[in-house]
Amino acid sequence: MTNYFKYLTQSQEDKNWGLFITVAGYAKVMPKAIYPPSGHPSGYNFNWEKGRVLQEYQINYITEGEGIIETQKGEYPVKEGSVIFIQPNLWHRYKPLKEKGWMEHYIGFNGDYANTMLQNFEFLQDCPVIQIGFHDKIIQEFHHIFNHVKSEKPGYQQICAGLVGYILGQIISLKKNENFKSGKIENAIQKACLHLRDNINKNMNIEEIAMNMNVNYSHFRKAFKKYTGLSPIQYHLTLRIQQAIYLLTNTELSIKEIAFNLGFGSVFYFSKLFKEKMQVTPSEYRNASVGKRG
Repeated sequence: MTNYFKYLTQSQEDKNWGLFITVAGYAKVMPKAIYPPSGHPSGYNFNWEKGRVLQEYQINYITEGEGIIETQKGEYPVKEGSVIFIQPNLWHRYKPLKEKGWMEHYIGFNGDYANTMLQNFEFLQDCPVIQIGFHDKIIQEFHHIFNHVKSEKPGYQQICAGLVGYILGQIISLKKNENFKSGKIENAIQKACLHLRDNINKNMNIEEIAMNMNVNYSHFRKAFKKYTGLSPIQYHLTLRIQQAIYLLTNTELSIKEIAFNLGFGSVFYFSKLFKEKMQVTPSEYRNASVGKRG
């Protein structure tokens, strides 16, 4: 998965909406890698010695690896399945453990509605880390935001505002219901969904995924299909086809480039699977999409 981030502008109309996106991105930080990676604007970049203070909210969902975060109140561990919640004017610094690295999905946002929505939840004020576990629906909304941010079509800020609200609602609901713990197999399925989504450009070995999570493959496969309605392989394929649809509709990439970007062995194989799922070839889908826009 290629790392990505984008800093965004806001019109007065976006600000009047009450919640607007300032940044969105994701990164796979390998063990021993320099953190944060280079390329961020000076107002966002930081080093460990100085830390930083932001004038916005940020949520950073850590789905792999471990790390720490420090604020003026103390130091807190960051585990897999943690959300780092940063408030405006909060001095902080965080980083993955050198020997672990981590996978992060993050968004920054601000606005009057955001202030109103978040001011009444004391647990968000008390600790910058919320342990929610692995939830594919949340990561799916992150990726919806990334797709809208990449295209920047008119009105994307308003759509993203709604998606941010949904993510925050999910996080708050999970925190309120944290005493109702899910079982091992459900947790494994959620973690697998995240792993498959973060690797849509690769062919995945499902047996290996089950083995790495210490669950029986046969039991895992049956439970996964019952939980999601699809086998792990079909779930992964569906994610890849969904991304192909986005690329066909919103980019000028050739069919060959899309097939390559999504890890398919050949254009023929990609087209065959696409037609099985969508009843039309990638070229037919793109042409029909262009016709609707025209």
